Amino acid sequence: MGLPALEFSDCYLDSPQFRERLKSHELELDKTNKFIKELIKDGKALVQALKSLSTAKRKFADSLNEFKFQCIGDAETDDEICIAKSLQEFATVLQNLEDERTRMIENANDVLITPLERFRKEQISAAKADNQVDNVRQHFYEVSLEYVFKVQEVQERKMFDFVEPLLAFLQGLFTYYHHGYELAKDFNHFKTDLTISIQNTRNRFESTRSEVESLMRKMKENPHEHKSVSQHTMEGYLFVQEKRSFVSTWVKYYCTYHREPKRVTMVLFDPKSGGKTVSEEDSFTLKSCTRRKTDSIEKRFCFDVEALDRTGVITMQALSEEDRRLWMEAMDGREPVGCLAQLDVIGFNVMKKFIHAVETRGILGLYRIVGVSSRVQKLLDPKTCADVELENSEWEIKTITSAIKHYLRVLPGPLMTYQYQRSFIKAAKLDNQEARVTEVHALVHRLPEKNRQMLELLMKHLATVASHHHQNLMTIANLGVVFGPTLLRPQEETVAAIMDIKFQNIVVEILIEHHEKVRENRGAHDRKGIASRSEKVLGLFSLLPSAAARPSVCGAVQILSDLSHKSPQKPLTHSRSVSLSPSIAGRKARALYACKAEHNSELSFIAGTIFENVHGSREPGWLEGTLDGRTGLIPKNYVEFL
Repeated sequence: MGLPALEFSDCYLDSPQFRERLKSHELELDKTNKFIKELIKDGKALVQALKSLSTAKRKFADSLNEFKFQCIGDAETDDEICIAKSLQEFATVLQNLEDERTRMIENANDVLITPLERFRKEQISAAKADNQVDNVRQHFYEVSLEYVFKVQEVQERKMFDFVEPLLAFLQGLFTYYHHGYELAKDFNHFKTDLTISIQNTRNRFESTRSEVESLMRKMKENPHEHKSVSQHTMEGYLFVQEKRSFVSTWVKYYCTYHREPKRVTMVLFDPKSGGKTVSEEDSFTLKSCTRRKTDSIEKRFCFDVEALDRTGVITMQALSEEDRRLWMEAMDGREPVGCLAQLDVIGFNVMKKFIHAVETRGILGLYRIVGVSSRVQKLLDPKTCADVELENSEWEIKTITSAIKHYLRVLPGPLMTYQYQRSFIKAAKLDNQEARVTEVHALVHRLPEKNRQMLELLMKHLATVASHHHQNLMTIANLGVVFGPTLLRPQEETVAAIMDIKFQNIVVEILIEHHEKVRENRGAHDRKGIASRSEKVLGLFSLLPSAAARPSVCGAVQILSDLSHKSPQKPLTHSRSVSLSPSIAGRKARALYACKAEHNSELSFIAGTIFENVHGSREPGWLEGTLDGRTGLIPKNYVEFL
């Protein structure tokens, strides 16, 4: 029940019932007065809390803005650059949001606190002051009339004078939250790019972490065998075989090799002085270095060197197998004649045979599953590998693919050579995408002819594998992780070199994506631009090994975690597979995989994104759709229609 009405005529009667009704109004005014006082107190506390929160968030934003990521190495990948600037982007969003909160706080006193205090003092307090008329009510009926009028006026005014400031304050809150919503919409594009960059960086971290841990364990177990070796110099103790009076002796020398002039300097170790006495130097210019087979000499860890300025072969013995490997890598040493891992006719024939077997027998699960080591070694046996029948079910696909990787690993030097290893890394660190492709292409044509031919053969095969990534999960990025450290292995194993693995992967990604360019001569390369967008669209998987269409993968990066969690395989017979004609328009579609735009006309998105108004495009293999109010191109077989 509401409060009873106060009639002016009752003021003259001044009945007990009238006084009781008047008393109920007075009690309600007291209750309202106390409530408004408490509300004002809570409102001031809320404003103060908002100020403290705003101060804390601004300090948090300032801390984010001041922090700068420092990468390991002398350059950053595009993903690392995106992640590095993310803290500044976060800080900008927070500061923008706090600017709106500050405006809301400044208005809170004017729209909430002051009106409530004014209503309490000017209206309720005035009515209470008129309460003194109670003492003389029976004598001053005229004053009583004014008192009743004031009481009822206050009761009515509180319906709007009290509620209106609260509504204004809530409107300020709504404005603040709406501003946050608009900021979130504007931030969405950067959030999509950042999500993809974070995932790519996490994938690269996982691929290098095991390498770093392995190096750390080696350093702990054999610290003396992992001495620091510069790119241009190798030095240490070697035993040199010397023939005197029909007897061979092994003499200890401290040897230094300078890579650029290919000059070897030897200083005789004097056992009497414990090496403290420096003897005269003997030096020569290196011609070649070849590993010595164990069964051809009574000593282990030996290798033969030939000099340009002296006759005969000099046989040297390293301190360990690892030490010999370092010396041979520094001297661009090669395996003895007859070993399979050579870029000769036998090596090319074996690689072609392996690749043909892989592409003929199926390309599911490629390069992700490692073959049994003993089986791989048996397949690579120099005496039988040329004649082995790979169609035989005895040889599993994983064994053949592991043999391909092993062959490339045991070459005397990496396929892309130590000489150009740093140049390829520098090319991958260029900021401009087209400049990277151009420089990598130019470097490929500087490689020795046999190296370039083998690289062309391998890249064509890997492009074929990548074009079926919906089934085998081997995207261009994943293949880069597998083959980057093999094709561009550094001359020395250090943490800095391991940190460059991500750039080795990028080089291989570029070579696979633009593998057609590898076969062009340099003049054609200078005339021809970067492959058109339509040439980069993923081709649909065909079970026939002779499928003609093998386009390269788009710049999208499929989440590598799919390899261990879930498969994105979509059968072609699925009723929701994309087969769209340009006449179908205005439909919604959902992204199956993440994609990062390479051009302004393309959209970046993550898996699960919903597109509006999706329809055919004049670009072959692409669709047009709208995301967050922006219309752009979407790879055709990266979405399914809803």
